[in-house]
Amino acid sequence: MKIAMTGTSGNMGREALKQTLALRSVELVRVLLTFRKRNDKLAKEYKRLYGDRVEVLRGSVADEALCKKLVAGVDYVVHMAAVIPPRSDADFHASEECNKLGAIAMVNAVKATEPQPSYIHISTVALYGNRNEKHPFGRVGDPLPVSAFDCYAMHKLEGERYCLEAGLKSWVVLRQTAMLHPNMMHDNVSDGLMFHTCLNAPLEWVSSRDSGYLIQRILERDAKGEIGDFWKKVYNIGAGEKAMQTGYDTFKDGFGIIGGSAEKFFKPDQLAARNFHGVWFADGDELETLFHYQRDNPSDYWKEIARHHKIYALGKLVPAKLIDLFLFRRLLKHPNSPYVWKKNAQTDARAFATFGNAAPPKSWKEVKLLSKGDFGDFAALRSVENAKKNGLLLSHGYDEEKPMEEWDIADMRSAASFRGGECLSQEYGDPYAKLKWKCHDGHEFEMTPYTVLRGGHWCPACCQPAPWDFDRLAKDSPFLAQVWYDSHERDEDVTYRYGEHGEHLAEKLK
Repeated sequence: MKIAMTGTSGNMGREALKQTLALRSVELVRVLLTFRKRNDKLAKEYKRLYGDRVEVLRGSVADEALCKKLVAGVDYVVHMAAVIPPRSDADFHASEECNKLGAIAMVNAVKATEPQPSYIHISTVALYGNRNEKHPFGRVGDPLPVSAFDCYAMHKLEGERYCLEAGLKSWVVLRQTAMLHPNMMHDNVSDGLMFHTCLNAPLEWVSSRDSGYLIQRILERDAKGEIGDFWKKVYNIGAGEKAMQTGYDTFKDGFGIIGGSAEKFFKPDQLAARNFHGVWFADGDELETLFHYQRDNPSDYWKEIARHHKIYALGKLVPAKLIDLFLFRRLLKHPNSPYVWKKNAQTDARAFATFGNAAPPKSWKEVKLLSKGDFGDFAALRSVENAKKNGLLLSHGYDEEKPMEEWDIADMRSAASFRGGECLSQEYGDPYAKLKWKCHDGHEFEMTPYTVLRGGHWCPACCQPAPWDFDRLAKDSPFLAQVWYDSHERDEDVTYRYGEHGEHLAEKLK
C-alpha cells in the first residue's frame, strides 16, 4: 500500500504518519513539507525514524504540479495540511494558500491521476460557527455560518465545498473537532487566542493520538474491504459523551495542571461572548461504529500532558496572582485578544461581532454555566438520545427519516424552500448528480443534492464569506435562522467584511 500525506508537521499529521507506518501493509508514505525552517529538522527526523518508507517532497501544497508528483502512483491521499489559528488570524494569505488553494490543488491532482487514488479530506468543526447552550448538538447537514473574520474556517469551507463538488471517484470528508495534543498549553500562551473561547461553547475533544489512529483504521479496514459504503460522505470526528465539555471545563482541566482555574486567572468580561466555534456531535457515533478509534478521555489526557511537561508542576508553587500578572495580563494586551478589540470598538468590528450589545457579566457570580447545571442537568444535556427525543437537533428542511437512496425531487424542493430558495431542476437523478438551484437573492448555481442536504452548503455567491452577511440571510432562511438567533438579535442587521488594507469592518444594512 502506498500513501500520500500532507500536514504531517501538525499534531494530527504526526500521529497519522506514525500510526500508518505501524501497518506492515504500508510500503511507502510520501509526504509534503513546506520550506519552513523547522521542517528541515523534521525531514531528517523522518529519515532517521522511518528510512526509505518515507519519501519527502518540499514546497507549497498550492503548487498543483508538486501535488501531482505527491499523489502519483499511490493508493490513498490523506490531506491534513492546514494553517490554523492563531497563525491564520495573523496571516490571511497563508490561510488562503493552504486551506483553500491547497485543497483545490490537491483535489485537482487526485482527479488528474490514473488510476485515481482514494482521497481523505480533513475539514473542521469551525464550519459550524458559534454554538451555545441553546443548540449544543450538531450533525452533518447543519447550517455552516462561519464566524465573522475567521478566515481559517472561511477558507476551509471553500476548500471542502470544492472537494464535494469535484466529482472524484472515491472521497471522504472528515470534519475534525477540537483536538487535544501534547503541546496544548505551550501553543496557547503566545497570543490572545484563548480569550476567543466562550464559556458555554460546547466542545467535544478528541486527542491527536486517536485522530491519527482513525486514519490508520480507515486505511487498514478499507484495504481489507471491510467498510462498505463509507466513501463519498461527510462525517464528524468526535470522541463521544465522555469528551463533551464546555469552554469553562476546558479552562478548568487545562489550568488545573498548573494549580489554576478560569476564576483565578480571568475576569468573565475578558472572554468572548460569541463568534467562536464548537459543537457536540449527535452523529459522532457513525465513525466510531465503523472504526472504534475513540480511546482517550480528555481529563486523563490533560494529566498525561502534565506528566509529559514536568515544568507545569512548578505552576502550583507560584501564586495565581503572579501567573495572572506576568502571563495572562500580557496576553490580554495582544492584538488578537478580544479585550483589545473591545477597547478599540469604534474602529475594530471584531468587538461587536464578539460581544454584541449584551452587557457583559462583571463578576463570576453573574455568570451562568452550562456545566454547572444553570441550564438544567448537565449529564442529561450531554445525552444524544435526550437531544433527539426532545427535538433539540436542527431541522434540515426535508424528510430526514427517508434513506438517501430514496430521495426525490420533492425532497430537493422542500430543502431549497427551507433555505429561502428554489430547486430549479425538474427531475432528480442521484445524490451526486448536480441540480440547478436558486437562492433568495436570485443567484442561480449548480450543486449536488448531497452537498446541499448532507453537506450543509448552499449558494456559493451569498453564503461564501467574506463578507459575512448572515444577519440579512437569516431573515429569509429558516434553515439558518434556527441557529443564528441563538447568539444574535433579530435587529442587528450588520455585514462584516475586510477593508482594503485588511482592517475589520462592520456596516449597518440599509
